[in-house]
Amino acid sequence: MTTKTTAKKTTATSSTKSGFSADERAAMKERAKELRAEAKGAKDREKGLADLESKIADMPDGDQTLAKAIHRIVTETAPDLMPKTWYGMPAYADADGKVVCFFKAASKFDVRYGELGFNEEATLDEGTMWPTVFAITAINAANEKLIAKLVKKAVG
Repeated sequence: MTTKTTAKKTTATSSTKSGFSADERAAMKERAKELRAEAKGAKDREKGLADLESKIADMPDGDQTLAKAIHRIVTETAPDLMPKTWYGMPAYADADGKVVCFFKAASKFDVRYGELGFNEEATLDEGTMWPTVFAITAINAANEKLIAKLVKKAVG
């Protein structure tokens, strides 16, 4: 068991006997809550968008800037993808409710960069090996074009 401790308190990244950090356990709890809501029929675009925007609004400035830009690019490039949250992160799902792409804020797990990720449903296949997660620290014109290209390819 590894833990990081300060003089009086254990940080959120400390592991427990389960092997998961507090941040990981919180993400799993958020996902369980999302699944319960989906089971009750909460698969509507407005609710998903409201949840996603709420998560973005709660992010620190740097993550929030990236998340807003990614949200704009994804919704402009693939308007049929449904906005939602996934493990408490902004995500975009296909018509079957399967997450195609997501943004993981650096602050989510206290790491140095955010990530734009694509799940199995994304059709990014290229040969026998291809990237599915991209580290992202800033949005510029070149990044915007690349994200749009990736999202367009991901949805087929």
